[in-house]
Amino acid sequence: MADKKIRWGILSTANIGLKKVTPAIMKSPLSEVVAVASRDVAKAEAYIAELGLTGKAKAHGSYEALFADPNVDAIYNPLPNHLHVPMTLAAAKAGKHVLCEKPIALNASEAEQLRELPKDIVFYEAFMVRWHPQWQRAREIARSGELGELRAVRGVFTYFLTDPTNVRNQADIGGGGIYDIGCYPITGSRFLFDAEPKRAVSLVDRDPVMQTDRLASVILDFGGGRQASFVCSTQSVGHQSLELIGTKGRVELVIPFNAPADTATAIIIDNGYSPDGHLSRREIIAPCDQYTEQANAFCRAILDNKPLEWGVEDAIKSMKVIDAVFESEKTGAWANV
Repeated sequence: MADKKIRWGILSTANIGLKKVTPAIMKSPLSEVVAVASRDVAKAEAYIAELGLTGKAKAHGSYEALFADPNVDAIYNPLPNHLHVPMTLAAAKAGKHVLCEKPIALNASEAEQLRELPKDIVFYEAFMVRWHPQWQRAREIARSGELGELRAVRGVFTYFLTDPTNVRNQADIGGGGIYDIGCYPITGSRFLFDAEPKRAVSLVDRDPVMQTDRLASVILDFGGGRQASFVCSTQSVGHQSLELIGTKGRVELVIPFNAPADTATAIIIDNGYSPDGHLSRREIIAPCDQYTEQANAFCRAILDNKPLEWGVEDAIKSMKVIDAVFESEKTGAWANV
């Protein structure tokens, strides 16, 4: 299978696909993009032209036509959140493997429908950060014991966007900060602790017009004295950070979520030798396109017939945490996961 490539179909002309994921898939030596679908075939043709795929990729005027394309092995699904589960199920029913954007659903009950996926279908919820070497190195350091006992993971992820026509600001189809970016520190803390939180508490502020959550502070209780906390916002100055805090040291990921593909990143390891941190050490992480690494891992799972470490059950667990965050918003109390 070493010389075989996975043939990808792109489901919709969503901007995340155009700017980030599809170009990254095209860089994967295990991948080729052979089709793009939109409910407006002209948009699919324009997408193909912008990426230099004219003559190499077919434009489809419906999602169903893409699913029926015999030349497509795998689907990338970046549709709005409320369409993630139904379109993933439809693609899988047609025999296509599916890489689907996060969050996988609007709630855990909806996500549980993915248990209907055929066993031979490779599925992954597109948390690309898990494939970036900086995240893998941070987890390696935490597991090594250098930090002592990992006690806390602390994150911030914010941006400013008030355009009501943007899908991120449309509450009825899964807009809002917790769905869009809060899911990253949720999944990230689960990845770093290698455990599931037991309960969650949140303080949420919603836009008075759009009704999306525009600012949220969340605490997750992992039990055993371990906790994660984060702030996410869609109407604050753009910023991101992530920190692992242990009994003997800490690790800071400088650009945890949107690490640039063409520039080195760094993690900082501080063992508390100096109050101002000037005796911390910095490890430089070579440039890496985490979206390409995600595509490579996905393709290898198909070609080698080996399941990914994270699949449907992991996606359901993530949604259960998000459900608890929203439940806490309603009750003003801790909510069990």
